[in-house]
Amino acid sequence: MSSVSYCHSLFYATSAAEDLARLLVDSTNDEMARAFFVSSGSEAVEAAVKLARQYHIEKQPSEPHRTNFIARQQSYHGTTLGALAVGGHVARRALYEPLLGEKNSRVSPCYGYRRDSDESEEGYVRRLEAELDAEFQRVGPSNVAAFIAEPVVGAALGCVLPVKGYFKAVRRVCDKYGALLILDEIMCGSGRIGPSPTERFPKPLHAWQDPLIGIVPDIMTVAKGLGGGYMPIAAMLANHKVIDALDHGSGSFAHGQTYQGHPVACRAALEVQKIIQEQDLVSNVRKQGGLLGKLLKERLSKHPAVGDIRGKGLFWGIEFVKDKSTKQPFEPGEAVAMGIHELGMQEPWNISLYPGTGSVDGRCGDHILVAPAYTVTAQEIKYLVDTTARVIEKFFSQHEHCGVVTNGGKTTSKGH
Repeated sequence: MSSVSYCHSLFYATSAAEDLARLLVDSTNDEMARAFFVSSGSEAVEAAVKLARQYHIEKQPSEPHRTNFIARQQSYHGTTLGALAVGGHVARRALYEPLLGEKNSRVSPCYGYRRDSDESEEGYVRRLEAELDAEFQRVGPSNVAAFIAEPVVGAALGCVLPVKGYFKAVRRVCDKYGALLILDEIMCGSGRIGPSPTERFPKPLHAWQDPLIGIVPDIMTVAKGLGGGYMPIAAMLANHKVIDALDHGSGSFAHGQTYQGHPVACRAALEVQKIIQEQDLVSNVRKQGGLLGKLLKERLSKHPAVGDIRGKGLFWGIEFVKDKSTKQPFEPGEAVAMGIHELGMQEPWNISLYPGTGSVDGRCGDHILVAPAYTVTAQEIKYLVDTTARVIEKFFSQHEHCGVVTNGGKTTSKGH
């Protein structure tokens, strides 16, 4: 801050922004070409949408009619109008529907827990690929600018991992029709899922580098784990294809904000990322994440109200159901997720369990997220799981109106 607290990036460059950009580009094995820094995840998605539009105008041949974006139902990509418009979070869109752009549509999410019980993973992927292809056809393949999705869905679905092969199928459809693929890693990125190393990415940081995702995006966004909360910062990264189009066109990105590339925010994020690298914290995420998932399943998988426990690394979700056999969700009025969160915040538990609703159809569906710090220890993981389990058990033992159905078909209000 004593070196340079602020200067407008339209006129000045700073070593903090340039060093952070180089670190992030290097972390992608140079698959990405440039980074653009803003102050929040919503702003990063706004920038990604704008860049996708500009790419189709400036590439050769130009396609200015590509103005449509396809996302997924029960998705969330930000709270600003552009980001809210491309997303599919029913509750957060509701108040602002009249203000949202109409050139956005959605297809089904990749939600393995709720696929048909007699449907194989391969068949499920084929069905979702066909649905996306049909949506391109409905909109008009030459009208679609991009498809946007979270590699691992965060707040909207509760840490839902994709089925193997899903994103390769998505990539095929986008490439088939010349649309860009935007991956939103605002929640799941920057090491949060502890992506598994491969020969190509021996020290992966981004969710798309995990073999389960297995593809490279055209544009990506990161935020929460980028600066760790020390300063407001987010980033959009674009690959060489997108940047080359601008280089051979106008030579610049037609978008800007006062505090883009803020030097103090960039310097804070740079330090966070250096610590993640130097202390190999992504390896700790993988190690402790494995323990977290194992203990959550051991402690809670038999609970009559716990339908699914899913996640990877230090990013886990617990979905609650009224009937495990049918996967019937609770009604919104029962406020299960929020009730568990509010109970957890009280003495003696003092724990924040991130609540989410509407995961099933935009209205029904309750889940919580469990996402401890990258520096968490095994002892802390055990305490976390025990506390989480006790909160859940206490909630359902206190709320008879929830009427949880046990495996025997009888209704119970007990927590066990």
